[in-house]
Amino acid sequence: MDRRQFVTALGTTLAAGCVHRTSASPSSGRAPLSFSTLGCPNWTWAQILDFAKTHEFAAIELRGIQQEMDLTQRPEFAPARLAQSKREVADHGLRIACLGSSAEMHVPESPRRTAWLDEGRRFIDLAHALDAPYVRVFGNKWVAGEERDRTLDRVAAGLRTLGDHAKGSGVTVVLETHGDFTDSPTIVDIMHRADSPTVALLWDAHHTFAFSHEDPEATARQLMPWVRHVHLKDSVPAGSDRRYVLTGRGDVPVREQVEVLVRHGYRGYYNFEWEKRWHPEIEEPEVAFAQYAQAVREYLRGARA
Repeated sequence: MDRRQFVTALGTTLAAGCVHRTSASPSSGRAPLSFSTLGCPNWTWAQILDFAKTHEFAAIELRGIQQEMDLTQRPEFAPARLAQSKREVADHGLRIACLGSSAEMHVPESPRRTAWLDEGRRFIDLAHALDAPYVRVFGNKWVAGEERDRTLDRVAAGLRTLGDHAKGSGVTVVLETHGDFTDSPTIVDIMHRADSPTVALLWDAHHTFAFSHEDPEATARQLMPWVRHVHLKDSVPAGSDRRYVLTGRGDVPVREQVEVLVRHGYRGYYNFEWEKRWHPEIEEPEVAFAQYAQAVREYLRGARA
């Protein structure tokens, strides 16, 4: 169904369920911490909410639940169940920070591109229904044999298309610094080409440091006008790649990244993206999430002192 049909169906459900409305700001008394469900791929919906409340996270970022990556297919977010799910989020003192789609904007015209844009639209509609402020999409790759400008124009066009769909919904489409697009000059170029009030950035601070070798302050000076949401995580070199480690145990300057965000007036969530789904060998979420919360609370206290 399109957004109008979805919201119409939802409206009846919400009226019956007397759902709590939420805002994008952190819950009172909690540090503005969130975690991505990418880090807990085996947890149920109830486990996610219970852990977040127990460990005093303010929000959760939804990036798949259990074996389903397409959130619009999860039973918790079907129109008949959505009001109850929203109540459960609110009753745990939580908010939804962002919905993480898999949509890739670099893909040339094809049924695959059509499918990615359709996923983006469905996620925007779901975010609107959930009062979630952001939907994440990817750039994501340079197209082999294609001129750089042509790829950038296509990425920007995809962002504008989704941004147009988001207008009036209260949702902003955020491009993650990810894949081949992690250096600040390229990201700034894309933002100028997209030129949409409903398109902004998700700064994955790990990627700009680890793969584009940028100093956090230098990145912030270039990207902060567009940054609405962030991903934080730590790692160490592992051959030609990186291995994720607990926060503060690697060579990624997570403390400095937090300090830079505070200094630049960032008012969103400090979201932990622990990639357990893609790297099952790393620490279990019970350990990694709790340790992250402890570390970043300390970083925030120091940055605000």
